[in-house]
Amino acid sequence: MAEPEDPRRSQDRLIGSGFRIVSVATFGSRILGLVRDMAMAALFGAGPMMDAFTVAFRVPNLVRRVLGEGALTAAFLPVFVREHEREGMAGADRLVTAGTLALGGTLLAVVVIAELALAVALFVLPLGDNARLLVLLTAEMLPYAVLICVAAQFGAVLQSLGRFTWPALVPVILNVVWIATIAMVPAFSGEPRRQIQWIAASVVVAGVCQLLVVWAAMRETGIRFTRQWRRAAPLVREVVRAMVPVILVTSVTQLNSLLDSLLAWGLAAPPPTPALPAGAAGGGFPWPLEAGTASALYFAQRMYQFPLGVFGVALGTVLFPLLSRHSERGELEPVGRALTLGVKLTLAIGLPASVGLILLREPIAVALFERGAFTSDDSALTARCIAAYGVGVWASVGLLIIHRGFFALGDRRTPMRIGMGAVGLNVVLNLTLLWVLAGAGLALATAIAAIVQFVATAAAYQRKTGLLNLTDIRRAAIRSVLATAVMAVTCAAVLRWLPSDDSLVSRLVALLGPFAASVVSYLVTARLIGLEEPFVLLRRRFRDSP
Repeated sequence: MAEPEDPRRSQDRLIGSGFRIVSVATFGSRILGLVRDMAMAALFGAGPMMDAFTVAFRVPNLVRRVLGEGALTAAFLPVFVREHEREGMAGADRLVTAGTLALGGTLLAVVVIAELALAVALFVLPLGDNARLLVLLTAEMLPYAVLICVAAQFGAVLQSLGRFTWPALVPVILNVVWIATIAMVPAFSGEPRRQIQWIAASVVVAGVCQLLVVWAAMRETGIRFTRQWRRAAPLVREVVRAMVPVILVTSVTQLNSLLDSLLAWGLAAPPPTPALPAGAAGGGFPWPLEAGTASALYFAQRMYQFPLGVFGVALGTVLFPLLSRHSERGELEPVGRALTLGVKLTLAIGLPASVGLILLREPIAVALFERGAFTSDDSALTARCIAAYGVGVWASVGLLIIHRGFFALGDRRTPMRIGMGAVGLNVVLNLTLLWVLAGAGLALATAIAAIVQFVATAAAYQRKTGLLNLTDIRRAAIRSVLATAVMAVTCAAVLRWLPSDDSLVSRLVALLGPFAASVVSYLVTARLIGLEEPFVLLRRRFRDSP
């Protein structure tokens, strides 16, 4: 008779397989998103029109990140796990039905009210051309918030049942529809404003597709809508009460990014016109930012969100259902093991990602975006913003991990208080640094606020629980810094050695050459000094400690 499998190995296998599924799907989504952004940059450049689109898209995207993928998942998933274990599929059906009705109905009502307010602003207020475009694009894309948040709830159900593939592929659908629309709009219209409105409409079409796909995947697990949903009303109220502090926690980074964009849009000098040359377009006001700053911040954020999504979101997505189950059963030792590993991986992956973005800022901006309407000045501004955001990549990854440790234990107020302090710090830094560093100052303010927030949150978690193994974390931090230092020297040397010209091949070589040399030097150094964390992700079984 075969011996039963060690529960720890079974847990390791679950984390490892789930992480690989989510990270690969997220990587594919980020690549498609990069193609999408390159196409948008080539079609519209970095100017008032692209600024309006990026700010308008942030509204439903903020709702998605804060409510759909943030607060809703963090509050709904532990309750679903508990109800599924206690009441089985019948209880799960009731909670999913009640939650869908409450979430969908509330968001639909809010969106209808917001659309009416936007209509009043569009037809009553004396808006300029750029402001009218911003309002119009916002109104077009706002319904996406309802669709993607309901899809996120269905995705949380699938994740709690160990099904990670379809929830991870949901962003891919958005990018595929978006890219297809970009390819087709020139055939329908040659007018840029009409083209960008078609692209905005495609976002809502993609939301419908995302919702239908994840709903079909949820049905395959046996989850069904039921008329007995009223019995789950108390559970829905419990989820809502838990969501309020989580919204404040998970919204910090998104609010900071939205504030960056709003300041960049509102404080940018008006573009020169034939009637008003560059010096007179601003009416004599000392505008601290140049036109196109909001677009540059958007493209730069996409770059720092690449490692954040592929690693941080993937690991957090897989860890959270497991942490919730262990916490529900009172098994705190596995929680501490998993979170310690998460922090060590944050340092081992996040630190080189931060330094890499800083060093490769110019090759990234030039190779990926500088074509068509996107000029060399646009790429220079984007490069500065990439470097500034890169400073805080490792901290943003760490926050995704440590927040889930708090949520799994049912403590949402502690990270909420720290997060509100981070928002205040970001506001102060924004209003200070933008006058010194312009658009890059907005990005650097967000990065500094993220670092302070992560350090404070991790310290608070350790004071409250004592579950983190500080000795292991300290050892991993020292080795990560050493390996990153070797990587930085290698990258800088290759950058100086490579010739540069404006051909596409040279641009790609200038980006991929230093990148490949950096990865190889980091992994070789990590192996030599005994830094095991980067290799943990490549193993068949994902162990809690190397």
